[in-house]
Amino acid sequence: MTPQQVADRLNVSRETLQKLSSYVALLEKWQPRINLVSAATLPDIWQRHILDSGQLAAHMPVHTQKILDIGSGAGFPGLVLSIIGDWHVQLVESDQRKAVFLQTVIRELGLTAKVSNCRIEAVPPAYPDVITARALAAMPKLMHLITPQLHSRLTCLFLKGGSVEEELTSFHSYSTMTPQLYPSLSCDDGVIVKLTMPL
Repeated sequence: MTPQQVADRLNVSRETLQKLSSYVALLEKWQPRINLVSAATLPDIWQRHILDSGQLAAHMPVHTQKILDIGSGAGFPGLVLSIIGDWHVQLVESDQRKAVFLQTVIRELGLTAKVSNCRIEAVPPAYPDVITARALAAMPKLMHLITPQLHSRLTCLFLKGGSVEEELTSFHSYSTMTPQLYPSLSCDDGVIVKLTMPL
């Protein structure tokens, strides 16, 4: 998909598309020094990474102000969400080199996102409205990692692959959150898992 096709699918402005393009350019510049994304996905970066991440914007609860993005890596989905939405995004990334890359993008694009260069276990309760993660861990481990961050009115949005049904088989045995599944816009076997805390 072309950048304009992705922008149309995400319904973002020309200014936002320019920022996304600047982000992609920075990623391509840093990629030879740091393995930010799989080299095989670079030709399809707009569909595989930008659209994949940006599609979460449509699933944000209306009251969302604060997003906690764990295992941010190259900034997917957290930086994309920071670019396209009016949210405060906290990016958690333990790899120092990737954290420096994230901070560079934030500085050069004038974003409001913040980077925590540590493991998610070291982050004090942040009371986010939404927790996001992409390709980080299987559901049981993800839920274990975010346990200190759980609170009422929390929503989780996880980008998952085709094996998610298997991961969710025992989900009810270790969580009281309610899962909803939505098909991905970016790949045929991709799934968005939306979890909500019981009221």
